[in-house]
Amino acid sequence: MAESQGKSEKMAKHKRDRNTLALTGAAALLALAANFAFSAFNSHRKKTNKKDLPGSNVRVNLSPSEILRLADRIIANSKEVHDRVASVPLDKVSYMNVASPLAELEAQQFPLIQSCVFPKLVSTSDEVGKASAEAERRLDSHALICSKREDVYRVIKAVAARGEWKSAEAKHYTQSLVREFERNGLNLTVTKREEVQRLKAQMDDLSLQYIKNLNDKSTFLLFSEAELAGLPPDFLKGLDKAENGKFKVKLRSNFVAAMLELCKVGMTRRTVAVAYGKRCGEVNLSVLENLVQLRHKYARLLGYSNYADYAVDLRMAKTPSKVFEFLEDISINLTDLATKELNMLKDLKKKEEGEVPFGIEDLSYYAKRVEEQKFDLDFGALKQYFPVNLVLSGVLKIFQDVFGLRFEEIVDAEVWHSDVRVFSVFDLSSQELFGYFYLDIYTRKGKYSQTCVVALQNGALSLNGARQVPVALLISQFEKDIGGHPGLLRFSEVVNLFHEFGHVVQHICNRASFARFSGLRVDPDFVEIPAQVLENWCYESFTLKLISGFHQDITKPIKDEICKSLKRWRHSFSALKLKQEILYCLFDQIIHSAENIDVVELFKHLHPKVMLGLPVLEGTNPASCFPRSAIAYEAACYSRIWSEVFASDIFASKFRGDPLNQYVGMQFRNKVLGPGGAKEPIEVLSDFLGREPSIQAFVDSKAEYSL
Repeated sequence: MAESQGKSEKMAKHKRDRNTLALTGAAALLALAANFAFSAFNSHRKKTNKKDLPGSNVRVNLSPSEILRLADRIIANSKEVHDRVASVPLDKVSYMNVASPLAELEAQQFPLIQSCVFPKLVSTSDEVGKASAEAERRLDSHALICSKREDVYRVIKAVAARGEWKSAEAKHYTQSLVREFERNGLNLTVTKREEVQRLKAQMDDLSLQYIKNLNDKSTFLLFSEAELAGLPPDFLKGLDKAENGKFKVKLRSNFVAAMLELCKVGMTRRTVAVAYGKRCGEVNLSVLENLVQLRHKYARLLGYSNYADYAVDLRMAKTPSKVFEFLEDISINLTDLATKELNMLKDLKKKEEGEVPFGIEDLSYYAKRVEEQKFDLDFGALKQYFPVNLVLSGVLKIFQDVFGLRFEEIVDAEVWHSDVRVFSVFDLSSQELFGYFYLDIYTRKGKYSQTCVVALQNGALSLNGARQVPVALLISQFEKDIGGHPGLLRFSEVVNLFHEFGHVVQHICNRASFARFSGLRVDPDFVEIPAQVLENWCYESFTLKLISGFHQDITKPIKDEICKSLKRWRHSFSALKLKQEILYCLFDQIIHSAENIDVVELFKHLHPKVMLGLPVLEGTNPASCFPRSAIAYEAACYSRIWSEVFASDIFASKFRGDPLNQYVGMQFRNKVLGPGGAKEPIEVLSDFLGREPSIQAFVDSKAEYSL
């Protein structure tokens, strides 16, 4: 696994913790909540003549001191309200005087918290970035205190026990509050609660230690130019040289990926794969074993039989047994196709290298060789057909047409950089304002480097019936037009843009009554499904032509033959690659479902069983360099495949053949995006599909486009 992937996973965990703060650390009485939000809005409004976004409480361009002051006001307000809620006598508690004010302030306070936190992702000012990070630290610290307040838990528990609900969604909301407190140990004795907190701190320390060990960037291997045959000149130019004239290849993900995919020398590929696969060896192996033991103890204290039961309980899959069944079904159904793919690669290696056995380290190289032979795809040339402004215009048009929306750019809105654009979103039929989104998509020093969507304000329905509109921010690092030369997107960036803009629409089209269930605040097994459905538009000829055009003459879209090749390329060797991912998912689920597992022997057993007889690469220790199981995705590595499988079912069943069908698009908007986290995901998908979701469409798609 790559170091960069580990970093992004660590960030994902921090992001998740920050969301927890915004949604559980904000408890207040309704009047106080409204007054607080209004005063924060007005204090900033006086400074600018820029156009306001009606209904948005997001503040931009706060100074470092304003960020810190706002964070402190949020904390003081939260503490005061927690105290008031906790003081309600147990015989007087009701939904309206305990749970309802909490829900109102979750909606009111979230955009203010995000106003403190998101500047560190986009600001070019070091001072603003530092203030934003410090504000987040203070807010996180306060959230931790709030999560341990037994007095607040007691009154919420009392409300839940009464069972007097305003609606099914209100019941769901109150129960989620109780569940969150109890997953923090608030229903345990003081002694056990302290043990839960101690274990959690130890687990966090070990997770970070595992990642820190992997992030050692100093290790390198030495190779002669002959040993690097097949690597492009530009790659070699980027390498340092040792005193003996050999090239230094660092064991970092980008270097290793290039070596395994492009190097013609089998022994070099094997040497790199072995060195990369045994990083941190015994050190991280010990860390992971200790970490898993602590997780099992933690789960047992909270009433679960093992950590996998704890981790999967609140996810769409519900139980580890369902996860195992799912992974094994996919693996079995793909075995014939994966065998065909592997034999094709083995035959090619035999032609090029003789009787040298095929190993796992050969997968990337020979898969690319076959793709070069089978597909007429030059991704460098393909880039010429994706000018960033043309792609963006096409994406906006497609999403408007399919989902019955109208996007309107707000030219004079206040933004943090001149490159940032702001759009309002309206329902095309009723002209109701649905929300806003910011686009900060061009490269800029100091900005967050990955493409992602940040929820700045969640949608919610207030007690008086007024709807708070969602606000989203899409961040990327695309090259913009400079000196008459258009910024061009790689095809992978086009797909990524489609995916992330899918999250924007997912956030804005949500109609849940509670901010806690709004937009991207949905089941983690479900959250990626809508965006993965929408990725399919990038492989359909009709829609590809809408977002493409040769940069010197945009009236010339991408050719039909290229569109067909892209669809086939998408699925090339997908069964074999998926088998490899399933291997790691099974490993992750097994170690978190049973205790005292020998992780080294487990990998040796699983590898040939899943990978069609291919043994684990001798000398490597995959368990020591598998960050997804150490942080953020522990016992949940299966979730990416889960999302992809059910996204395939949705597209094949509803959109295939007519991806711009607005009737189906509106059903998707209303039935899949609309409920958010207010309904069980399986109910959402079954309602849209007219049946329970199935793996069959996913399996069929792999076979249909096989080589």
